[in-house]
Amino acid sequence: MRSVNAMFVVSAVVMVLAIPASAGDVPKEAVKFTPGELQFKPSKRVTGLETAPMIGDSTKPGAYLYRTKFPPNFKVEAHSHPDERHYTVISGTWYIGWGKKFDESKLIALPAGSFYTEPAKIPHFVMTKDDGALVQIGGKGPTAISYTDPAHAPKK
Repeated sequence: MRSVNAMFVVSAVVMVLAIPASAGDVPKEAVKFTPGELQFKPSKRVTGLETAPMIGDSTKPGAYLYRTKFPPNFKVEAHSHPDERHYTVISGTWYIGWGKKFDESKLIALPAGSFYTEPAKIPHFVMTKDDGALVQIGGKGPTAISYTDPAHAPKK
């Protein structure tokens, strides 16, 4: 009987040792953020926005992903990007329209949970209303913003 108990104990120890150290361990190659861990900083591209990088660097070649806080009643004039981008609305409502000139009648409302893509080099414009929006943006860099009317570009 002792040998059966000993075998059971040895088997149990082997099974426990085979389990990863902790379910909470994150491999060094993985990326993980909780909302409270994101570090938002003023956007370098558009004054008035805050961004939190998550993956990569949008100014360099390769994949990037970041979140941007758009305050209430914020408008970005018609512009384009050199890369295709992917957008997910995390909170609030995001309004998008396509064309070379901002036209509020062309805006499409995208509530939280919405997803869309912006093709490369296609002019578009965006806006928020009373609730603002938190938007996750991804693509393959380097990226930039090019306003269709240079007068709308931020002054350096």
